[in-house]
Amino acid sequence: MEHVSVAIVGGGQAGLSVSWHLRRVGIDHVVLERDTVMHAWRDARWDSFCLVTPNWQCRLPGYPYEGADPDGFMVASQLNAWLAGYVASFDPPVREHTAVTSVRAIENGVGFEVQTSAGPIHADQVVVATGGYHDPAIPRLAERLPAAVTQVHSSSYKSPGRLPAGPVLVVGTGQSGAQIAEDLLLAGRQVHLAVGSAPRFARRYRGRDVIAWLHDTGHYAKPVTDKPVAERHQDKTNHYVTGRDGGRDIDLREFARQGVTLHGHLSHVVDGEIVFAGDLERSLDAADEVYNGINETIDKWIADNGIEAGEPSRYEPVWRPTGYRGSRLPAAGLAAVVWATGFRRDYRWLHAAVFDGAGHPQHVRGVTPVDGLYFVGLPWLHTWGSGRFAGVALDAEYIAEHASYRAARPALVSTVAS
Repeated sequence: MEHVSVAIVGGGQAGLSVSWHLRRVGIDHVVLERDTVMHAWRDARWDSFCLVTPNWQCRLPGYPYEGADPDGFMVASQLNAWLAGYVASFDPPVREHTAVTSVRAIENGVGFEVQTSAGPIHADQVVVATGGYHDPAIPRLAERLPAAVTQVHSSSYKSPGRLPAGPVLVVGTGQSGAQIAEDLLLAGRQVHLAVGSAPRFARRYRGRDVIAWLHDTGHYAKPVTDKPVAERHQDKTNHYVTGRDGGRDIDLREFARQGVTLHGHLSHVVDGEIVFAGDLERSLDAADEVYNGINETIDKWIADNGIEAGEPSRYEPVWRPTGYRGSRLPAAGLAAVVWATGFRRDYRWLHAAVFDGAGHPQHVRGVTPVDGLYFVGLPWLHTWGSGRFAGVALDAEYIAEHASYRAARPALVSTVAS
């Protein structure tokens, strides 16, 4: 059986960041990728996709963004070119089209048996870098829609022109759902939008990008251990905003004024009709409350530090769903449904006693109780930036240091880092 010191499962930005550090210190390793490196950015994004975080937050190990627009937001082609440049900058030992089907600790031995589509590998250590978004989550009630209605998950949506002519229902208002709804609106499509519980924040406030303000406050550097225990597993939908056309707010109320039909969350499908709950106004108000609350945090930071900035303000609703108590939509009248309903985790291939009852991997900064097994690239692995370009480099360095230390002393029985 082939032997390597470290097997990294996943060839996205997290796995390659660990590889960069291991290569730097001369640790033998391999990156196993079932598709091609960075394929999720290239293949699972729509044509008009752009980052919602500013370019200056894009920093991979040894490879910060050095373009001409640090405060801008890279579109898909720019982002993929930047990522390709990162891969070329250090030539990681990636094996593409090599799916990992099983990882199991070797009984009464050292390391792990890694089964792949290209044959088995014995690895002293394993880094799981598959991210937190695995299988598209589409509710079973989708099966009740007429066969004539085209259904796609947000990860497969490409553009308005690739959907059949006619009204489109977008289900979900996280980052993907809100941006896809806008994409359809700008293309002149008739759009229905099932509004969920996603919060939102302002693109700019008091003269600066909100992310820049929050960075200065130290918000993004706070570890997950500072959060209440009940909030440490980040299964919640991300705040919606956009970097499109230089960046702007996404205001669903303004969408309604421009012709989008807003509904409450999708409840069920019965007798050929899609039924929506009566919680639309509550969901819109809750999102605005988060929006204003973040701005109030910035106001306090500005006041406490004596910073000169623009005048404070508060968002006031530009539209209200007066009298809305729920709604029904004939399914046969739709051309397509875009399910922006998130993803499910899939760790069935990983045979290790590191999961809690809800399927969350247990770790401290990615170091698990199983000797030699690590995670990287998960949302809130350590900080807000852990699953993003902003913080994955620091997490990767931390994991690589642990793996390097253990590689130098293979008989060492590791403990979870404090």
